[in-house]
Amino acid sequence: MPRLYIEEYTRILKGRQVGIACREGVLRDHFVAIVNDIKFLNRQGIVTTLYHNLPNRFANQKHFRTLTERLPETQVVRIEPDADFYATVLARRPVFKLIFMERKFLTDPRGRRLNTLSTHAARNRMQSYGQLIANTSFRSALGKICRRIDQGHLDRVHILPARKHAVKHELFTVEGSGTLIANNFEETFVPVVSEEDVQLVGAILDLYKAKGYLKPRGRDYIAAHRENFFMTKIDGIAVGCAELIAIDTRTAELGALAISTRFRGQRVGVFTVDAFIAEARRRGYTRIISLTRNPRLKTLYHALGFVERSPREYAARQAQSRGTPMFVLTELVRHTNASGAARAIS
Repeated sequence: MPRLYIEEYTRILKGRQVGIACREGVLRDHFVAIVNDIKFLNRQGIVTTLYHNLPNRFANQKHFRTLTERLPETQVVRIEPDADFYATVLARRPVFKLIFMERKFLTDPRGRRLNTLSTHAARNRMQSYGQLIANTSFRSALGKICRRIDQGHLDRVHILPARKHAVKHELFTVEGSGTLIANNFEETFVPVVSEEDVQLVGAILDLYKAKGYLKPRGRDYIAAHRENFFMTKIDGIAVGCAELIAIDTRTAELGALAISTRFRGQRVGVFTVDAFIAEARRRGYTRIISLTRNPRLKTLYHALGFVERSPREYAARQAQSRGTPMFVLTELVRHTNASGAARAIS
C-alpha cells in the first residue's frame, strides 16, 4: 500500500473545493469505498461536493439516506438520469479539483496507466481511450474536459478507477492512483529544510531503489545532508529530488536525481536539472558531473548538453562507481526549454 502524506498534502488542500463525480453504476458498485473516501476528505477540512445521477426510485432510497447521514458536510448534487452527466457536472460552479470516478484507468495504447496529461496530450491520445476505460461516452467527455480547462473554467481534473482508497491515494500519495489533467502546473525547486521534507525525498528515492539505478540513501543520510538536497514540487507537492555533492571548488555532482513515476515523461526531469544547474551556478560551481546507468537519465543528459566521458581529474570518483558512465557539463547555462510550468507538461 502506498504511503500517505496526510499532513503535507492537507496543507495544500484544506479549505479548497473538491468535486467527486460518479455515474450511477460506478457509485452503486463502489458505494462504501467512495463514501469513505469523501468522509476522509471532510476530516481533513476539505470542502466536498458529490455529483451523481442515481434515479429517484424506491430501490435507491437507502443510498440517498446513507449519503445524507454519512456525508452531512458534503453537498450532494443529483443530476437527472436523462441529462448529459459529464456536460452537466462540468457546467457547475468551478472547483479546485474535479474528480471523475470511472471503471478503469486511463491508459495509453499499450495499456499502461497515464499519470499526468496536458489538454494537448490528452487530445493527441484521445482515439485510444474509449474502449480502455469501459465507458463509450467518455471520449466525448474528455473533449469537454479539455475545453473547460483551456477556457479557464477548471484547473485540475482527475480521472480515477473506482476502488477502495482511490481518492485518498490520488490526493495524498507521491504515486497517485489515476490520471491528472491540467495545463498550469506551478513548478518550484526548493531546499529540503524539515523532517517532513526528508520523509518525502526518501519516499521518492524509494521508488527508484528497486530498479538499482541509485545507491541507497536512507532517511538518516538525507537528514544529515539536507543542506545539499532539493525537491521539485508541482502545485506544492514533492515529485522529484536531487542532491548537490561538492567534488572540488569548481565541480558539483548531481546525485540522487529521481522523479516520481506519476510525473515521469512530463519534462519534470528537464525542469529539475535546469534548476539544479542554476543552484550550482549560484554557489559558484562551473562544472557538473553525474554518474548513472539509468537509460532515461542518459537520454536527458545528452539532450541538455552533458557529454559522456571520464576526465582523469575525477578518477577517484569514477572508481567509486565502476562501470557506471559519467556525464559532464562544463557550461552552466540556463536551458530555456525547461522554463515555464505550462511548457514542462506538454
